[in-house]
Amino acid sequence: MTVQGWTFLIVGATFTLYIVIALLSRARSTGEFYVAGKGVSPIANGMATAADWMSAASFISMAGLIAFMGMDGSVFLMGWTGGYVLLALLLAPYLRKFGKFTVPDFMGDRYYSQLARLVAVICAIFISFTYIAGQMRGVGVVFSRFLEVDITLGVVIGMGLVFFYAVIGGMKGITYTQVAQYCVLIFAYTIPAFFLAFYVTGNPIPQIALGGTDAEGVGLLAKLNGTLADLGFKSYTDYHKNTLDIVCITGALMLGTAGLPHVIIRFFTVKRVKDARSSAGWALLFIAILYTTAPAIAVFARSNMLATVPDVPYVEAPEWVGTWEDTGLIAWHDRNDDGVIQHTDGKVFAKKPVFLSDPETGEPLRGAHGHRLLDLEASGGLKDGKNELYVDRDIMVLANPEISGLPPWVIALVAAGGLAAALSTAAGLLMVISSAVSHDLVKRIIAPEIKEKQELRVARIAAAVAVVCAGLLGIWPPDYVAAVVAFAFGLAASSFFPAIFLGIFWKRFNMPGAVIGMLCGIGFTTWYILYFKFFGGLPADWWWGISPEGIGSIGMLVNFAVAIPIALLTKAPPAEVQAMVEDIRIPGRID
Repeated sequence: MTVQGWTFLIVGATFTLYIVIALLSRARSTGEFYVAGKGVSPIANGMATAADWMSAASFISMAGLIAFMGMDGSVFLMGWTGGYVLLALLLAPYLRKFGKFTVPDFMGDRYYSQLARLVAVICAIFISFTYIAGQMRGVGVVFSRFLEVDITLGVVIGMGLVFFYAVIGGMKGITYTQVAQYCVLIFAYTIPAFFLAFYVTGNPIPQIALGGTDAEGVGLLAKLNGTLADLGFKSYTDYHKNTLDIVCITGALMLGTAGLPHVIIRFFTVKRVKDARSSAGWALLFIAILYTTAPAIAVFARSNMLATVPDVPYVEAPEWVGTWEDTGLIAWHDRNDDGVIQHTDGKVFAKKPVFLSDPETGEPLRGAHGHRLLDLEASGGLKDGKNELYVDRDIMVLANPEISGLPPWVIALVAAGGLAAALSTAAGLLMVISSAVSHDLVKRIIAPEIKEKQELRVARIAAAVAVVCAGLLGIWPPDYVAAVVAFAFGLAASSFFPAIFLGIFWKRFNMPGAVIGMLCGIGFTTWYILYFKFFGGLPADWWWGISPEGIGSIGMLVNFAVAIPIALLTKAPPAEVQAMVEDIRIPGRID
């Protein structure tokens, strides 16, 4: 059976499973729609949390980033893993003990203000839409290659599926669907890694094989460094980024994780506070399986690609090059007209490549060697250097089984895993948007007298509208998957983390400090990202060498610097609010 045949079979089977689960666990009340009736077991919630948190950025893009960035890519491993530990130990149990449905709910009651609730709603929606853009982009990438459809159509298909089980099932349906999605994505990620580890080193455990040697007794990392040096690339095992930027990116990812509303809301779905702690531990275990495998996947992918592509005539290039070129995620421009692929350090184009098509038939135009021709002007023109090959970082995990010659069913399984990762997180984010609109905006601010059935209807309508908006962001994404997700983490770090942290651990912290701090933090971070990513700002002008992916750490400091003095200079919270904060921090007071 062909790769496409296997893909239709495996992806079709998993999609059917998700739909059946959504139908069987359909939400029939607002409690089930928002927090699954608070009846999820710790192990199931741990798996659902892992699937919710390990998005397309973790499954599709992270290993690709590490493959191209080497040690510099380790910031994603450190930031996301450390952030989850911080969330699980520092915030999750207290938020669960607070007992509300959403993060804006916590903000509104803790800061005794509808204004605080409204600001939190705006921040939650803004962060979630930024994050979801990366997930829908990941869905489009998978569909465009493995089902051989346009990325736009792939995003639309993904929208339809998420719409069905998010709108029908609510958090209850999403939770049990995410359990299934975790099983799919973790098998899809680890099975190719076992194959490659055994094939290259004779040891099937990827984490151990990474430090092993090949059949000739040469260390994998040493061999990769040598190959990269021969081709003009930087060393794989050394840091090349600004040290301050590394710290800031790691901090933004870590603290952003602790402030992400779609992860926090998962801890409201368990029965008791101790179950929140237990499910956090299970989730960390489930997450570690993928995160400790990612560096090995990255090394295998980069090594295999460099072994098959550079200095090879295009007409003799492996089949996967042409296959992925047809998706628009690989591009080759023959600078010296010798027909040979030159792959070295540096960008080929100033922007992402844009291909030429026949204006009448829409068919791609091809050059003398059979490669797709490019619109160089629309691609931003050629950059200085010798590199001729553009490879989108988001394809490395998905293409790795093909590059390595693994069986077609393994390739199809990876496609199913990538879709599971993207769809699980997208569904969780849609729930944040839906609950923020229906519960926090409509129920708590606009129409407090609304009945439960009406609120549930509003929640489903909000989810449906959010799906459409998310699809549009997936069709026209602002950047590659992991970068878009990194922006969302920075926004969460600069807005929610200080307000949640101080709200739990400082009973004197008040509404003016929280509101003004959130607005200043997210405002500064948003301005910096927009200016340097979309409005012409140059990397040479980054403040202190800090990239847009890391500026959330500075935005968080801005938040703290503004919020604490304002809180000290304004009236303390009411006595009942301070008593509530004390109560939240005392173990065992309430269940």
